[in-house]
Amino acid sequence: MGQLFNILLYQPLLNFLILIYNYLPWHDLGLAIIVLTVFIRLLLIPISWKSIVAQQKMQELQPEMDEIKKKYKKDKAKEAQALMDFYKKNKINPFSSCLPLLIQFPFFIALFRVFRTGLSGDDISGSLYAFVADPGIINSNFLGILDLSRPNYVLAFIAAGLQFWQSKMMTTGKKRDDNKQVIKKNPKEEFSYKQEFAQSLNTQMTYMMPLLTFWFAVSFPSGLALYWTCGIIFAIIQQYVVIKRKS
Repeated sequence: MGQLFNILLYQPLLNFLILIYNYLPWHDLGLAIIVLTVFIRLLLIPISWKSIVAQQKMQELQPEMDEIKKKYKKDKAKEAQALMDFYKKNKINPFSSCLPLLIQFPFFIALFRVFRTGLSGDDISGSLYAFVADPGIINSNFLGILDLSRPNYVLAFIAAGLQFWQSKMMTTGKKRDDNKQVIKKNPKEEFSYKQEFAQSLNTQMTYMMPLLTFWFAVSFPSGLALYWTCGIIFAIIQQYVVIKRKS
């Protein structure tokens, strides 16, 4: 499994990063990371776009879901069943918001290995493809002021703040309408608690992800924090475009 991970993720990311670094006129590792981040995010647009649209749809339907909870507040089994029927009727997946994060996680792990072993002064020539030149000693400074090989608290705060902002963008939603609909449950459907779990998970991630982001950023080389920060900015722009299009 480890060898497969190296072949499919670690080596391609390392080689692409070094290739970008070699062709940049100033050989700036930070700029190379930004280019790599944009490339990865562009690859994930089909998935992340659908996820953002689904989250926006759930925000629009939130008043109706609240009405269901109010109606069945004394019977959690009926409440969960009614919510499941409601999700199926409106063709929404309560776990859609978690999918982009889960998909990005392997990339994050691979980049962690790139910074820990590939860009820490170790010999990387054995991991480079034939068409990628060995850059020798890599300049880890970003714009000449930020050492990406060391943790940076300022960048950590920025990454955590942007992570919280992105999460709050998806929980703001529209104001609740006065005309709320009550959705009838389908007694033939199988009972499940997964909708309640998904909503609770989304709420927890709004506050937990910024804390985890900050912890990762101050625990590892700031190159990872730069990657995460650029990725969040890209996601915020995506969410803004979706919100504007729907409004």
